[in-house]
Amino acid sequence: MRKSIKATNDLAPAQGGYEVLASVQTDVGCVREANEDSGRHVRPNDPALRQMKGALTIVADGMGGHASGEVASQMAVEIVSRVYYQAEDDSPTAALKHAVEEANRLIHAASLKDEKLRGMGTTCTALVLRGGFAHCAHVGDSRLYMLRGGEIYLLTEDHSAVMEMVKLGLITPEEARTHEDKNVILRALGTSPEVEVSVWGEPFAVREGDQYLLCSDGLYDLVRDEEIRRALVEAADAHAAGEELIALAKERGGHDNITVGIVGVVREGAGVVDAEDVRITRELEAVK
Repeated sequence: MRKSIKATNDLAPAQGGYEVLASVQTDVGCVREANEDSGRHVRPNDPALRQMKGALTIVADGMGGHASGEVASQMAVEIVSRVYYQAEDDSPTAALKHAVEEANRLIHAASLKDEKLRGMGTTCTALVLRGGFAHCAHVGDSRLYMLRGGEIYLLTEDHSAVMEMVKLGLITPEEARTHEDKNVILRALGTSPEVEVSVWGEPFAVREGDQYLLCSDGLYDLVRDEEIRRALVEAADAHAAGEELIALAKERGGHDNITVGIVGVVREGAGVVDAEDVRITRELEAVK
């Protein structure tokens, strides 16, 4: 059962001495010919930059056709990564919001310059862990979950037609899973010159042992929250959990591209994922 996050943010943040372990994997699924999802994890090698800006994880789900959706999602992860780490703003939330807004502007401009890219867009869910706190910027219906103390929490709200129906009491969350409009989203990067980016009013306190999961709808449309929770609890590591979740979505039809990014908070000295350690589903960039 999905839990409310309100009771979980009154804990003191994890103090220094923790590290971030991450795995970002994507799979074309069983039906689509192309993969329009993109994802990235960035953990700067430079200790000063890492302390100042933290670690960044992004999942983007492109739309607009075979070529343009892939272009939009790749632009999103590239621009958000670059702009966030170049931003001089000391607030990670403000810098992340600015980076997503800049990605929207540049994706929209690119769509106007090339007829083949006209109408392209992408979701974007981005997480920064810095100094014992988590920061998020979010557009569309990709999701961010957190596992804490064996319980799973949804930390984002879908910008979708069915979510609005749920909020109005017209349908239940369970009915939303199979509603004919479940893939209609109300916000996306690149579809208009400006976009409203959802951010948290205050950063979220990180605890040792937390796991954060970012995913496209290709996962959660077919895999329930309880199954996501179980995989995060029982898998040997983040990569194994991601593989298990992707395999489960594919067993149930894999009608869309599937992307899973898992970020774990561990005690310092546990080690971090290196690009050389990446294995293939395909697993995306572990950028340093």
